[in-house]
Amino acid sequence: MTGETKHDKAAVNDTATVTVGDVVRSLEVAYPPQLAESWDSVGLVCGNPDDAVTKVLLCVDVTTDVVEEAINWGAELIVAHHPLLLRGVDSVATNTPKGVLLHRLIRAGCALFTAHTNADSADPGVSDALADALGITVEGPIAPKPERPVDKWVVFVPSADTSAVGSALFESGAGSMGDYSECAWSVTGTGQFRPLAGANPTLGTVGDLERVVEDRLEVVAPRNKRDAVRAALRSAHPYEEPAFDVFEHAPLKSCCGLGRVGALPAPETLREFTRRVANALPATTWGVRAAGDPERLIHRVAVCGGAGDSYLAAVSALGVDAYVTSDLRHHPTDEHLRTGGPALIDVSHWASEYPWCAQARSVIDAAFSDHSLETRVCAVRTDPWTVSAHPDES
Repeated sequence: MTGETKHDKAAVNDTATVTVGDVVRSLEVAYPPQLAESWDSVGLVCGNPDDAVTKVLLCVDVTTDVVEEAINWGAELIVAHHPLLLRGVDSVATNTPKGVLLHRLIRAGCALFTAHTNADSADPGVSDALADALGITVEGPIAPKPERPVDKWVVFVPSADTSAVGSALFESGAGSMGDYSECAWSVTGTGQFRPLAGANPTLGTVGDLERVVEDRLEVVAPRNKRDAVRAALRSAHPYEEPAFDVFEHAPLKSCCGLGRVGALPAPETLREFTRRVANALPATTWGVRAAGDPERLIHRVAVCGGAGDSYLAAVSALGVDAYVTSDLRHHPTDEHLRTGGPALIDVSHWASEYPWCAQARSVIDAAFSDHSLETRVCAVRTDPWTVSAHPDES
């Protein structure tokens, strides 16, 4: 296995400067941080977002050898899948294993960025890269990521006050859709009301029916912003009793989520499919092993980059013929097979996630195709297993 380098393209703007922040933003569009699990640690670990970048190294793990390759090559940014600082630390001193790497990176002016479970759940993400390497046509995730709960707010407001009310709603967190902010829709109509005794109407007279030209203003807002949006609406609206509706959006099927399910071009035996997996992924001491009838026909397949034994029950319910993942343990595997679940293919954790490096590299290359930015997939094999042995044949 050798590292790959993207050479400068023919049409390049050599005067344009790409910064660490520019690359980070392109990656966070592809792998939104909000997709990360609550326990995870993703984003810029060290480095100045304003520093210029001419070379980016991509890897699965940040190890001593990876850091040395990056620095020797002259990279100003490492993009890694596994976080260097996943759990809380109280020291990054140079006499700690991770601290010494951070000091080495900082002194060399090399930033570090991590996309972990956000890259796992993104569409496309880590498991898409694994499925693509195996020749599997993806149908969807094993475990869809629930969409962020969203409300639609419908507010009726006098036309002269629509702008002020809209601005207040936007400031409270409403009106964002993907990469757009201050999104709204409005239509003009006629509202009516009759103020009763005790009312203090902004418009109209107690006892008289009042008709007013009003706008129906619609915005969306995260459900967890309800209190803030309601407070902003009441504060900015001119009426004593503003009229509004709140609708909960129905969740739609999400393409984001952990793992992927798909199909092979044609059925093949488990023995043949295991060989396909071994040929598609970088070789490791761990190798590739399968559990199940070697002659079982495999057509529909589930895959999960990284440790995926928590999804054994889920893939069984999906009716697939085989499941490719890593770090499978003896007892869960045995119990899974006893219940008639799909065949299991166990690969090295590192090898299952390595195809993502090329995917992330393509994101950067596409974002900066007109800049003189070089990218390289790290040539260092960071799989921790180094020796395997089988009994001598007699």
